Amino acid sequence: MSSDNRSYHAIPGGLPGQTELMTGRAVFTEAYAVIPKGVMTDIVASLFPFWEKTRGWIIARPLSGFAETFSHYVMEVSPGGGSTKPEPEAGAEGALFVVSGAVTVTVGGMEKVLEPGGFAYLPPSSGWTLKNDGAEPAQFHWIRKMYEKVEGIEAPDPVFARDQDIAPAAMPDTEGRWATTRFVEPSDLRHDMHITVVTFLPGGTIPFEETHVMEHGLYVLEGKGVYKLNRDWVEVEAGDYMWLRAFCPQSCYAAGPGPFRYLLYKDMHRHPRLTGVGAFGR
Repeated sequence: MSSDNRSYHAIPGGLPGQTELMTGRAVFTEAYAVIPKGVMTDIVASLFPFWEKTRGWIIARPLSGFAETFSHYVMEVSPGGGSTKPEPEAGAEGALFVVSGAVTVTVGGMEKVLEPGGFAYLPPSSGWTLKNDGAEPAQFHWIRKMYEKVEGIEAPDPVFARDQDIAPAAMPDTEGRWATTRFVEPSDLRHDMHITVVTFLPGGTIPFEETHVMEHGLYVLEGKGVYKLNRDWVEVEAGDYMWLRAFCPQSCYAAGPGPFRYLLYKDMHRHPRLTGVGAFGR
């Protein structure tokens, strides 16, 4: 599949029929959670203050004792909808990734139209706005985090990019089967979180159990794979979400005939707080 013809899973909404089996793949453990695509129905969508003609699925939020750095939403904005006051907390930064339709984002005097594959990084307290001027509903991922200030380091500037325009960086010794699309420079210490798209081609694998301090949110955009989470092997496919606390062992391999791709959040470039644990950026 060429990069210009990328497909991204969008939530269809609705409800399962009354004759469907109740048991699925949803699981919440002490180390990870899996939210399958079938769980994201109309009855678990939320409405938000200052958003018009909009609903969203909150698939990660800070929880004491679990993942504490971020929230992850899938937002759906109908034509004519949006917000002139989307971010409710001063000091919060955001990242958007569009999977269907189109939205217009304004920040710092810039106005950008984001279509599927479009990415935006929105600095803390930047006063960004969003609207859907199109004729179709738009869906996008919205990741929020309280920015962790560091003395002498300025907050990042806004970033706009497109998945299709960025050549994925292959991991060493993988022959390109495991690669990462990076929207910002990974060594830029201004950024305290990274949002990337990870791609595994058929035969690609993480050949060891990563066990590290970063919290993760992984939303499968395309294809299917098998993930090792803590002590369990879990099958996942486009539309599924995995939420990992720090130090949860993880590895995976691609399990389908095409690319296995997911949107990845991780916290970066900051010392762990030794006081006020959980009060990130405050």
